[in-house]
Parts: sequence; structure tokens; C-alpha cells
Amino acid sequence: MDIQVGDRVRLKKEHPCGSREWEVLRTGMDFRLKCAGCGHMVLVSRKLVEKNIRGWTRNGESLPIS
Repeated sequence: MDIQVGDRVRLKKEHPCGSREWEVLRTGMDFRLKCAGCGHMVLVSRKLVEKNIRGWTRNGESLPIS
């Protein structure tokens, strides 16, 4: 998957605030994600994000899951 900094990802499970959208702040072996709903930041392994991703957007364009 070609997820880059600045992309917004939609994950399978929602955050306790109710949002499923996350902004990618850092990539590598793990991702730093910022919740679009409340602004909470988390560090999640790449494997876990790629397993639970349901879609993502770059510059407002929806990209296919590969």
C-alpha cells in the first residue's frame, strides 16, 4: 500500500469519540495517526493498519485498496 503523510485513512473500528477517519502524520514500520474527530494521536504498527484499513483519500480523491 502506498500510504503517505497527509493521507486520511478510514479504519474498521471506530475511535471512542465516534470517528473512523484518521490523518497520517508519520509512516515507516509504524504509523502515527491523528483522529479526525477529537485530535487524539496514536502510534500503530503498519501491519495492524494495513489489516484494518477500509479506504483512504489523498487530496480529496478516494483511492482504491490494493
